[in-house]
Amino acid sequence: MDNSSANDLLAKQHYLIPITPRPELCFMRGEGHYLFDQHDKRYLDWIQGWAVNTLGHSPEVIQQALIKQSGQLINPSPAFYNQPMLTLAELLCEHSVLDEVFFTNSGAEANEGAIKLARKWGQKHKNGAFKIITFDHSFHGRTLATMSATGKDAFAPLFEPKVSGFTKVAYNDLSATEAAIDDQTVAIMLELIQGEAGVIPADAEFVAGLDALCKQHNLLLIVDEVQTGIGRTGSLFAYQQYQAEPHIMTLGKGLGGGVPIAAMMIDKAVSCFEYGDQGGTFNGNPLMCAVSGAVLHEVLAEGFLAQVDRVSEYFCQQLEVLADRFALGANRGKGLLLAMNTGEISAPQIVALARDAGLLLNAPREDSLRFMPALTLTEKEVDDGIAILTDVLTALTAAPKE
Repeated sequence: MDNSSANDLLAKQHYLIPITPRPELCFMRGEGHYLFDQHDKRYLDWIQGWAVNTLGHSPEVIQQALIKQSGQLINPSPAFYNQPMLTLAELLCEHSVLDEVFFTNSGAEANEGAIKLARKWGQKHKNGAFKIITFDHSFHGRTLATMSATGKDAFAPLFEPKVSGFTKVAYNDLSATEAAIDDQTVAIMLELIQGEAGVIPADAEFVAGLDALCKQHNLLLIVDEVQTGIGRTGSLFAYQQYQAEPHIMTLGKGLGGGVPIAAMMIDKAVSCFEYGDQGGTFNGNPLMCAVSGAVLHEVLAEGFLAQVDRVSEYFCQQLEVLADRFALGANRGKGLLLAMNTGEISAPQIVALARDAGLLLNAPREDSLRFMPALTLTEKEVDDGIAILTDVLTALTAAPKE
């Protein structure tokens, strides 16, 4: 595309409601680990739609699933069963401890359903209990209820009055969680790795303790795996790395490998929705379910998750080398959801310079970079990205401080 056409394209941005600052880029196509902008400049993508593109950009398996399913059935209405919906539900349940699935369009919608189900269960089985304990710095979505559940400070003054009934306590603090439980508490809801907080994993002892508290007080354990599910942490679900079994688990992002689908999975023992309590026009859409099924089969293929672990170990080793060389802070995370503490160096400044050099990164905090590459990442792409990061950090540490 010539410069004139590219400028004409970006001139259309005023038609969009502004919700976030965006660079003057318009991505035109993606191939695996790379995106190409309106000038055909190539970028190594370590954001991948915010941990969405499980298999990278436009993988063949997703293209074929879309072509095949679009020629058969796109939307029969959620009032009827369809084959991809049923097949995907079976596959998810067979590979988890949960029994039933409700498909949604986004992780926020799945979390909204989890909140509704917990409250319904509290009405029926726990004397009307409705409060849900969530955690500081958590992120559960942008609907009114999920923003209310979220522990993000920036959300606190927005859209008041919010939905009541959420008690927020310190993450990884079991005693504070126990102290927050009262007769009206129905559930504890958490991310096993707090992504928006800067990739902060839950301590093993903390999660095991939450599981014990739920059993002791007859509470539901809700695990938000919208970001950690579908192989992101090296196991199919992150809860499988902890001593806890959720009553409710939510999935999104990587479940569709790039298409909009999410899910709420539940233990049959807590299934209590009545007809009309839950629904959605596009929920269980066969086109999206067919893609999700294709993605899930790839992730479950022999050796796939082992390769995620191997590349994760190599990635972490290279990040440690960077940390030592540039006096940065500790690295953290699991699988291919990783973060690097940038110490006194501005993470947003690193993001901007890396983008100019052809590497796409995310800075959830002023001192943190978050890495969410496709799960098909190889050591070669790790080396390429680390080389760019090294150049950026070298330039920043050599520059005089203002």
